[in-house]
Amino acid sequence: MRQRPLNVLGTPLQDCSLDPLTGFYRTGCCETGNDDDGFHLVCVQATAEFLAFSRQRGNDLSTPRPEMAFPGVKPGDRWCLCAPRWQEALDAGAAPPVHLEATHILTLEFIDLADLKRHAVSVGG
Repeated sequence: MRQRPLNVLGTPLQDCSLDPLTGFYRTGCCETGNDDDGFHLVCVQATAEFLAFSRQRGNDLSTPRPEMAFPGVKPGDRWCLCAPRWQEALDAGAAPPVHLEATHILTLEFIDLADLKRHAVSVGG
């Protein structure tokens, strides 16, 4: 069994969502690899405001795409979001809440931990 990467709190990375199934690799976990150019690292809880923001920026996460086995993200769903997109949403005042325990430690290369904690659903537990 391979070891889980760490989250932004320095503990083992937790699953983000199995329903809908999220993650770049659709494992339910915000894991990343060399082929993940978007850095799908941040486990968020989607809000209507963020989904509208993302759609305006050209990434419609809310519309189902059955041909890609994508059910669409609804407000309240947890989803692995690209770190640069979360930062962009933060700068625009539309950042969705973050699940720190399920957010990959590499997120800290893009986003300040203090910003993540200010938007955390929970801190450390």
